[in-house]
Parts: sequence; structure tokens; C-alpha cells
Amino acid sequence: QVQLVESGGGLVEAGGSLRLSCTASTPPFTTYAMAWFRQAPGKEREFVSRISRIGAMTYYADSVEGRSTISRDSAKNTVYLQMYMLKPEDTAVYYCAADLHGSMRYQNQDEYEFWGQGTQVTVSS
Repeated sequence: QVQLVESGGGLVEAGGSLRLSCTASTPPFTTYAMAWFRQAPGKEREFVSRISRIGAMTYYADSVEGRSTISRDSAKNTVYLQMYMLKPEDTAVYYCAADLHGSMRYQNQDEYEFWGQGTQVTVSS
């Protein structure tokens, strides 16, 4: 069982930045590809970004491409999502997720075995 704990959410003005963190309880951290999803009120949970097991490959949703950077620190068992130029439409609960099997369908939330509890990001206009 892998436990994931997110942190770093909060209230920020439009145009601001935030860095989300997700720490995994179970090493070796490089066993898992990691991803971020988000869910806005009244909407489906959607893919945001993914990083491969050793960080060589990264993927972004079109909605955050160019405004976000995903990274991981294996020594700290932590994955980060740095978000820039935030917009009110980025307001959502952000979840990190772990994929143990290296699925190619990385935008599909069903491919992820473990999830964090989520952290709220609110962007004011």
C-alpha cells in the first residue's frame, strides 16, 4: 500500500504561482510513475501532468502546458507541481496519483492505483 500526502495548496491571486508537493510513504519511489489530476466543482476529475519513474519523461494537459512544471526528488520520495500564471479556471482540488505498472494511457485516472487526499487550490480574479 502506498500512501500519498499532498501539500502546498492555498489561495492565490490570478497571475500568481504555487508549488504543490506530494510525498509517498513507500520506497523505492522510482517504482512509480506519478501524476497530478484536478477536480473543479461540478466537473469531472481531469489529468494535469505526469512524470515517469525516473523523471525522464513529462506530460502536460493542454490547459497547463507552458504554465506548469512537474518534477520529482527521489531522495525525498516527493513529486512537485510548480504552477505559474495561475488563472481562476485553475481552481480545483489537486490530487497526486501513483502508477505502478507504467501505463501508456496516462491521462486515464483508472490507470493509477494510489491516490492522495487532495489539496485545494483557489485562484481569485
